[in-house]
Amino acid sequence: MSTAQHTNPNNSPPNEASSDSISDSLEKNELILRHKFQSCYDIVFRKVLIFGHIHVLLVYLDGLVDTRALDTVLLKPWMLEAPRPGLEEISSVDLMLEQQLVSIAKTKTTETMSDVVQSILSANVVILSDGVSNAVIAELKGFEQRAVEEPASETTIRGPREAFTENINVNTSLVRRKIQSTALKMESITVGSLSKTTIVIAYIEGIAKDSIIEEVRKRIRHIQMDTVLDGNFIEEFIEDHPFTLFPQMQSTERPDIVASSLAERRVAVFADGTPFVLILPCSFWSAFQSADDFYERFIYATLIRWLRMLLVITSLFLPSMYVAITTFHSQLLPTNFLLSITSAREGVPFPAVIEAFMMEFLFEGLREAGIRMPRPTGPAVSIVGALVIGQAAVQAGIVSAPMVIVVSLTGIASLITPRYSMGMAFRMLRFPMLIISGMFGLYGITMATIFLLIHLTNLESFGVPYLSPIAPLTKTELKDVLIRAPRWSMHTIPSSGSARNRLRIPKGQQPGGNQGDEAR
Repeated sequence: MSTAQHTNPNNSPPNEASSDSISDSLEKNELILRHKFQSCYDIVFRKVLIFGHIHVLLVYLDGLVDTRALDTVLLKPWMLEAPRPGLEEISSVDLMLEQQLVSIAKTKTTETMSDVVQSILSANVVILSDGVSNAVIAELKGFEQRAVEEPASETTIRGPREAFTENINVNTSLVRRKIQSTALKMESITVGSLSKTTIVIAYIEGIAKDSIIEEVRKRIRHIQMDTVLDGNFIEEFIEDHPFTLFPQMQSTERPDIVASSLAERRVAVFADGTPFVLILPCSFWSAFQSADDFYERFIYATLIRWLRMLLVITSLFLPSMYVAITTFHSQLLPTNFLLSITSAREGVPFPAVIEAFMMEFLFEGLREAGIRMPRPTGPAVSIVGALVIGQAAVQAGIVSAPMVIVVSLTGIASLITPRYSMGMAFRMLRFPMLIISGMFGLYGITMATIFLLIHLTNLESFGVPYLSPIAPLTKTELKDVLIRAPRWSMHTIPSSGSARNRLRIPKGQQPGGNQGDEAR
């Protein structure tokens, strides 16, 4: 067995290197590849003599190929075993593969050097034979990857305990396990001139709207950039309104959410190298929905959904309402409550709006510090810091105790949003709301709310209104917006802007004594 040889930067390319075609000379092909991979220490060139008379060259990336499988499946049968009777005349590797002399699941041949180079960079083994003007590409990927684990950002009580990984093939297979139908289509597109990142567009044929699928294809194919490392690289290029605070695509690391979204006429976009998948189109109401809503009974899910909506509204308006009422509209408060707040604010040197800004900035800073610090110390620092600094600020007379309570309630309420990106939008909106409330009181809050509703009404996600199905109103789709209706009552699939409604669950499946008697 010959030893592995690494690249030599001193080799110069032959004259035929300018052509993209593979030469029938093994030495010339080797010189071309050594020149292309000059100063790449992790590229391995391995010469092998097969059956005593066939000279081949194996080229692959060290660390990305399963070398154990390469030795046992490919090289051992070629170098240590004698050829079968009648096969002595075979003189090329592609003929051997056609005769099934090696057990490699995925192989293909190519006649261009550019395909050879890209295949090597894609963690494949390229096999070149002397006297043959083509190359065999064998898939023997074997790099380290993270196992399927429990979701870190979208935990559930009763749902599945599996999440996507950084391997796109694993991610698509997790969705395939949940939707075992030939109607599930997955189209691959390569984006990034340097990274060559694989992007997969997944949808269910006959259910997803054709115009949305075509629009997603067109927008992704128009992306021109050097590297794509995450789905956000794609999201910023294909969203409808780039300057709005509200996310127009849903990001998830749960295969069950992707599968259910595909069944509801949506499209999923996978990106290799990230455990998060983009789902589009997206609506405003997805911020109040979590995976647990569909694993718990509909009564519990509806109550929890109402709680989320109430707390999200609280996180947006509570500090500005407190500033507006205590500054401009103190007559709205009961006398005893007003006296309690006034006595607590006695001696505080700042107006209520400055107080609120100071505490909001402090709380947001502690939250970010807790996220960025190491896991063992992050939560302790954020919690202890909030308690110690808040108590010290009250005792020093810098802020009042009611303001600390208001900011604490606001911070807790902002954590209830299942979608992190939507929660970030509400966190950012609190600051302009505070400014307006400090300038114009409740009138300013009312006007800001009207402008916010107008903005949300004008937003679209791939042609679908952002506030649908409430604005515009679609009565048949209200069973999974403000409430979570019983599953047996959701007879049709959401239309996603289409006029058709596909039957999903036939009628007459409501449980009960009468139905049981009829069935008997």
